[in-house]
Amino acid sequence: MHHALLISEILLDIFAHVNTNLDPLSYGEISLARKSLATLAATCKTFYEPAMDLLWADMHGIVPLLGCVTRLHPMIHAGRYTWYSEGINPLCEHEVRQFLRHAHRVRSLQIPFDNHFHLLSVFPIKTYMFPRLLSLSMVLHPTGYLHLFLSPTLRRCFLPLIHPDLKLIATYCSALEDLTVKVPCPSTSDELSLLSDSVRLCKQLVTLYCPPLDWAAWEHLSNLPTLLSVAICGEVFCPLDTDNFVFTRFLNITALSFHVNTASYVIAVMQNSAFPSLKEFKMVVRALPWEDAEQLFHALSQCTASQVLEHIDILSRDQRVPEPSDSSLTPIAQFFGFTQLQTLQLAFPHCCIRLDNHLLLKAMSSWPLIRSLKLEDPHLRPATITFCGLFAALRQSPHLHTLHVSMDAVNIDVDPQAESFQHKSLQTLDVRSSHIADRETVAQIIFSMLPSVESVIYGYSGRHIRYAWQEVNKRLKSLKSSAALGRYVTGAAVGGT
Repeated sequence: MHHALLISEILLDIFAHVNTNLDPLSYGEISLARKSLATLAATCKTFYEPAMDLLWADMHGIVPLLGCVTRLHPMIHAGRYTWYSEGINPLCEHEVRQFLRHAHRVRSLQIPFDNHFHLLSVFPIKTYMFPRLLSLSMVLHPTGYLHLFLSPTLRRCFLPLIHPDLKLIATYCSALEDLTVKVPCPSTSDELSLLSDSVRLCKQLVTLYCPPLDWAAWEHLSNLPTLLSVAICGEVFCPLDTDNFVFTRFLNITALSFHVNTASYVIAVMQNSAFPSLKEFKMVVRALPWEDAEQLFHALSQCTASQVLEHIDILSRDQRVPEPSDSSLTPIAQFFGFTQLQTLQLAFPHCCIRLDNHLLLKAMSSWPLIRSLKLEDPHLRPATITFCGLFAALRQSPHLHTLHVSMDAVNIDVDPQAESFQHKSLQTLDVRSSHIADRETVAQIIFSMLPSVESVIYGYSGRHIRYAWQEVNKRLKSLKSSAALGRYVTGAAVGGT
């Protein structure tokens, strides 16, 4: 054996390379990586421990560990990936030791089903089957057995439901950093109360994804210096009690996301909290009446994040929202104060109301770092942004690479032959359902002034609009091909001379 292989760091690097480059995600058949690691483990004593640690590090189900039990091994081997354990007696005391032979090597565990849990009924209540487990993902509701899969070393946990034993996670897993409770259906008030009580027991959280929490849980989270990201997803049944709130400051949270049925929950959190480090805010809500939108925008601007927010997404698809009665209200103007914005996506009814060349120019002037701007109003209205207004705004946003906005492509107010301005950063141009008249001139404008746009996106438009923009894209492709051929011919001529 080469002496370099006796250096543990070198050996671990080699084995890790084998593990990550040879079919690392193959579960249907034994992957080449696993076969290779098994062969390395059988080669010599020096290779055995590091190879076995990698071989057992990531587990998909507990069947491989059950395969270490002498009584079960021939049945599992014969049944391979369709083995059924119904009617088989639970493990006895000496079989438990066989099952646990390699369990201490497991670092990541996914539990896709509970077909074999009854075999583990002999395990004592406070047993840590996986004492060095870092990541646990449950795809089902492991009634009565969740405690067996917990570990004091656990850092990440994914649960598909609010488990009755949820408090055990906070009690047993004091080092937990990432908790995800992704519930596919509405939760009961008792379940949400249990969730909030359990979250209050977690002291080291860095990221949290879960259904709506109560004020006590929010207040607890505000005191966690480790917390960086919170995502709330689910139905809100009871509004937050703002009469008994304690104003909270989330000093280190950088990402905040809500996917809920009503904006009032989000507004209550934002109005009664400060997020001085917040860089990313996202909200998806069923309906967003303009009154709620106003309160939300004001709360965002007052939560001390206006000078640090870089990404804002606000989405709502319910079109049954009346137009604001105050003719001076303009959604995009509410974000002028967010000077560090890099991406802004607004997709809710009337989000583009009164948007024109002047407002677009002011917006771009307010956001010198903007890279992506998406404005999607489900209420189609006559476009008022012309090419002249677009290019005036683009002069203020040199980093912009993605733009989704309705255009007035009928009234041409620029001459591509006379203009020398080019915006080379813009790559994605989505004109939504914009009408068009002179296809040839529009193609020439885009070719001359937006050289990085390969083709225009035109959204879910009517047939005549789609056809018109298809013709623009064909002409644009032809212009680019001719230009490329011209450069090739010129280059060949220069090279030949």
